[in-house]
Amino acid sequence: MLDESDDIHPLFHGAPQSTEFKKLRKRIVRQTREAIEQYGMIEPGTRWLVCLSGGKDSYTLLAVLHELKWRGLLPVELLACNLDQGQPGFPATVLPEFLEKMGVPHRIEYQDTYSIVMDKVPQGRTFCALCSRLRRGNLYRIAREEGCSAVVLGHHRDDILETFFMNLFHGGRLATMPPKLVNEEGDLFLYRPLAHVAEVDCEKFASAMNYPIIPCDLCGSQDGLQRQQVKQILDGWERNSPGRRQVMFRALMNARPSHLLDPKLFDFAGLALGEKSREEDSIPSLR
Repeated sequence: MLDESDDIHPLFHGAPQSTEFKKLRKRIVRQTREAIEQYGMIEPGTRWLVCLSGGKDSYTLLAVLHELKWRGLLPVELLACNLDQGQPGFPATVLPEFLEKMGVPHRIEYQDTYSIVMDKVPQGRTFCALCSRLRRGNLYRIAREEGCSAVVLGHHRDDILETFFMNLFHGGRLATMPPKLVNEEGDLFLYRPLAHVAEVDCEKFASAMNYPIIPCDLCGSQDGLQRQQVKQILDGWERNSPGRRQVMFRALMNARPSHLLDPKLFDFAGLALGEKSREEDSIPSLR
């Protein structure tokens, strides 16, 4: 029944009938539902602003959230939103036409942040930081105007891993994108329901569904970005040891403050003899 044409959300109409695709779709839906439940994202009756860039990840996010809602597993209202940032050549009609065709409630907002970024960022520097701040500020404003309690983004497992290593290599801290947080003003949640979903699965899914992908030419056109360098490192590790990404991701869910070095997280000074230690159990054998 799950894949019959009369028992499927419009966003999945035309889905391939292969066993491989059905497994892929069910895996993404299951992992998204697990993340939503594990991190306590659901407040029944609230409204979510689902951010849609036109990339593979945000299309996957939109489809899966509507599937969960349609099946009664996500008791919130969904409003899709695209922020047109004024990039030259941006195909402004693609997303409105897609959303209208699929019957998805949406808001299209035009704000020329592109000109601001081009004016403020020195030549040769990356645009991502300023572009992201301007985009986030506008999305928070829209969420408030629309009565939404949460801004929902399409960051996936690999984005989270890459951010962790960028902080490790360049920021000198152990941190990454959390699946759930509260904004600085304290009035909005920010959710990442695809936190457990692999990037390759988003790519396969969006490609199989033939969604109209819109590339980001602003930051995607810059070579040598730190994130791309980290991605190449992770790709190399994955080739040499398949499954390495998932092992590292699980580590982010299994932190042990007593076996790190931050005295703000663990009272090392207060340790006393006679307390039971599990140190030997937690350190992998080097033999």
